[in-house]
Amino acid sequence: MVMRLALVALSALMVAPAAVRAQDVKSVELAKQLTGLLDQKKIDAFATPDAQNPGAFIATLYFPGTQLLVVSAKYSAPGLLAELLARKDYRAVYAELTSASVPGSKIFVNDVYANGLAIKPNGSTPPDSIESAATQATFDGAWKKAKIAEADYIKSFTDADAAYTRVLQALINQLKTAGTSSH
Repeated sequence: MVMRLALVALSALMVAPAAVRAQDVKSVELAKQLTGLLDQKKIDAFATPDAQNPGAFIATLYFPGTQLLVVSAKYSAPGLLAELLARKDYRAVYAELTSASVPGSKIFVNDVYANGLAIKPNGSTPPDSIESAATQATFDGAWKKAKIAEADYIKSFTDADAAYTRVLQALINQLKTAGTSSH
């Protein structure tokens, strides 16, 4: 009987990591900070060079309470993006990065409800997703349907949250220091 209880407890511990806790998801707080800054400055788009990735840029398009779209990518004509940034034409930077980035360099995040990534949606909420050069991941909680191991699903989510956290922090840092009247 004791052995059976020990096995049940061990099984529960092995399943516990499957539920990535909200406090472990770093993008949640940063998405709140970014959307708060965008609201405060009354803008719905912003872009900046990526200080940690020379030749790359980061841009966001924000639909209050609905969606936060973030793209990070290299661009074949960085001078054009620098010119758009100088004019504070952040929507144009976003459009260029989403449509004409250097192949293999783009990361695109669709943060439904602009509240950070969720490992699976609540109820009928659409799932968050990320696309990068080699992969596309939709965080719908259906790893079995996708025919992947739960551990691989969790690793994909953790990696996506780390990448998203990095670009959110870069946007926040720049937004705090930049003047931002967008066109």
